[in-house]
Amino acid sequence: MSSLKKVSTTTVSSAVSSVSLTGIDSNNVYVVMYNDVQPATDAQKLHVRFLASGTANTTSNYAKAVRVLRTATDPNIQGDNGQTSITSLDQGGTATEETMSGIHYLFNFNNASERSTITIEGSARSSSGELNARNGGAFLAVNEAHNGIQYFFASGNIASGVFSLYKIEE
Repeated sequence: MSSLKKVSTTTVSSAVSSVSLTGIDSNNVYVVMYNDVQPATDAQKLHVRFLASGTANTTSNYAKAVRVLRTATDPNIQGDNGQTSITSLDQGGTATEETMSGIHYLFNFNNASERSTITIEGSARSSSGELNARNGGAFLAVNEAHNGIQYFFASGNIASGVFSLYKIEE
């Protein structure tokens, strides 16, 4: 039976520009859970980058595809490639209830011969008060080992939230 072993947790209680979770040191699948994440600036979307030796990879090699479900509009599919980060995971606002939560499974992060990939599952109450959910996946089109993952907003700081990295152990 598999179990989750906590690797690290970062709790944001005063504004920071980004959150980096490190400690990926095996070929196991890892999981990031984040909750109650809120931007310091209204109407900002959460982004992700992979860390190689603790440094964010900022090359234009990220790609993603997600299905977006919203209360105010029909579902749609969003995708992009050639980006410097995995963009637009969810959008939060500065009002009390405008937070986001999600889970990402991380695959091949410690393997320098494979592309690192993540699954994307999240939900949020946007800055317009709309409820939305996203699911899909993303990858970095570069074969390199990654020891962590970084979260940040397109503009402004992370005002609050809890980010935890777990290792799935057999």
